[in-house]
Amino acid sequence: MSLLPSAVGFLRSDVSGLSQPQDELRIRRAARRTGYDLRRTIVFSDYTENRAHRLRVAIRRLGVDAVFVPSTAHFDDHVIPAEVLDVATVITVSPGCTHTRQKNPGREGGPLGFHHTESGVMPIGDDGWPDLEAGQ
Repeated sequence: MSLLPSAVGFLRSDVSGLSQPQDELRIRRAARRTGYDLRRTIVFSDYTENRAHRLRVAIRRLGVDAVFVPSTAHFDDHVIPAEVLDVATVITVSPGCTHTRQKNPGREGGPLGFHHTESGVMPIGDDGWPDLEAGQ
């Protein structure tokens, strides 16, 4: 089991088009650079029904902390769905933005979230501040 926070990649093949391999590579690099254990990349198309719901289910089943996506263009209307933000932090590769989870992840004994620094990722403690002891 990894001590790193875990993540999945997400993209739509119809949005990436011929750039899908490059988008997947950018997701892997961004996850590695920010200290996440990327479990897999989930690929949907314009034919996939209930994309936001299916992504949420995958996030919950895999128990990941974050979703890396090439850009918000991979979400309907270029808007990150609230039901995804309820269960995971969403990190866009371009532009490099972190959209934090809206609700407590609900994992018993787990951190409330993660704080990204140049030196790595630190869990957020119960008091809402980075747990400096855990980051060492």
